Amino acid sequence: MSLQTHFIPSLIVFLLSFPRYYSLPGNSEASGYDASAGRVNPWYPSTIQGRNFGSKIMSSKMGRYLAAVKTFNVNDYGAKGDGSDATEAFNNAWKAACSSSQGSVLVVPKNKNYLLKPITFEGPCKSSIAVQIYGTLQASADRSAYSKDLTRWLVFENVQNLAVEGGGTINGNGKIWWENSCKVNDDLPCKDAPTALIFYNWDDCISIVSGSQKVQATGITCGPGHGISIGSLGDGNSEDHVSDVTVNGATLKGTTNGVRIKTWQGGSGSASNIKFQNIEMHNVKNPIIVDQKYCDQDKPCKSQSREVQVQNVLYQNIKGTSSSSEAIQIDCSEKFPCKGIVLQGIDLRVGGKAANAECNNAKITEKGNVSPSCT
Repeated sequence: MSLQTHFIPSLIVFLLSFPRYYSLPGNSEASGYDASAGRVNPWYPSTIQGRNFGSKIMSSKMGRYLAAVKTFNVNDYGAKGDGSDATEAFNNAWKAACSSSQGSVLVVPKNKNYLLKPITFEGPCKSSIAVQIYGTLQASADRSAYSKDLTRWLVFENVQNLAVEGGGTINGNGKIWWENSCKVNDDLPCKDAPTALIFYNWDDCISIVSGSQKVQATGITCGPGHGISIGSLGDGNSEDHVSDVTVNGATLKGTTNGVRIKTWQGGSGSASNIKFQNIEMHNVKNPIIVDQKYCDQDKPCKSQSREVQVQNVLYQNIKGTSSSSEAIQIDCSEKFPCKGIVLQGIDLRVGGKAANAECNNAKITEKGNVSPSCT
């Protein structure tokens, strides 16, 4: 629903051929730029040809490495880092980095606070690009600044070979949106609020939407907010596809959802080959949820004859506490049931006791200890 503050020590999402994924690892040396020394590590890659970026390339083609890449510090383009508006400076720094024919690194220095109005970092860029955030990005609290599009704050669009990393803070300044939301006051109108970071969405900590392929996200710390989501998919009877997504290593605290797949009735396409692994839940309302009847609108959604197919999804080593009695909710379509759902090494509890699971219209395999169980 609204923007939140997110501390991101080591989030990695890699963009191979679509503009919608990002990465924020906290290890500066592993990402090519040594913030304390102000230099680029010499082995930083000029291209991304595999399933990872930087020092962790896992590919049959390792790519060509440069002796150095070109850095673009936002302070050199007029950003002060004192909490004043830095939108124009970031825009100019991005344009310079994106237009570089040499691999580039856009640097946001540590111990600085940069106020940003809605901004789109648009491609295509001439070469691979990394955005390294060591300081704090803070959303403008001026609601009128979002008048053109209430749903967006930070957007990466049409950018290939992108990594966003650094271990800094993205502060969505969400209090003003929650205070003016029907979700905390029934007398207020239900309106959109900005998503913090889009590759393409963030009232969820991470939202991976249609067109996303070969996405890896690791080392995520999230909360509050709506958790980690695939979708929503199929809105407006659209055909949507997401595939080959791995979320490995995450801690979620006090979120509405943990790991979620959400699809609208009436859509088509698929969400397939998805892995959620090594995830800790702390007081999460819906730790594991698949919702093929997602309906985020005022009027009830009508039953439809088409659905986005959900298949080949692994939930592995997911442990912790739920704030609701149903820690696992897998609610799939009768006409397009979920296929190939695997639960392995699950231990979710509520109030120190075993939680419940509700699983409908899904072919589920359980391996090892699974609590709660769908069988």
